[in-house]
Amino acid sequence: MPETSQQIDTTAEGPRARALWAERTGTREYTGRSSRGAEVLIGDGPGRFTPGELLQLALASCAGLSADHRLSHNLGADFAATAGVSVEKVEEENRYGHLTVEIVTDLSALSEDERERTVERAEAAIERQCTVGRTLSAGAGHRLIFTDEPAS
Repeated sequence: MPETSQQIDTTAEGPRARALWAERTGTREYTGRSSRGAEVLIGDGPGRFTPGELLQLALASCAGLSADHRLSHNLGADFAATAGVSVEKVEEENRYGHLTVEIVTDLSALSEDERERTVERAEAAIERQCTVGRTLSAGAGHRLIFTDEPAS
């Protein structure tokens, strides 16, 4: 039985309404959109993220968001942090072989024991809550479907 594309009702409420799509806006240029009104420019040109960069940012920000509660508990609600990411690329296969996330924040106000516990708890929260990291670790597959639809 062939697979069919399903229209997603973006007017519905709840988690299933979080539709995402990318519209072509020019040669090798797309605008990513969400049903919540967010937009991101995608492509090779200035002011645009490549899809690979978006993947990297998704992992870094997912880790940061997942650790946020643990870190703010010990560092205060207004703590500063930067979640960076680096990749090892497998050039001959045009893919990333490994991604490394680094969360940079000031832990100097904590004792050595507090620092260790804070990092352990933040790492545990990331392991438990970072959907992007868990998805990559599980080796998620993907599929591609083309739908023939007349232009409006």
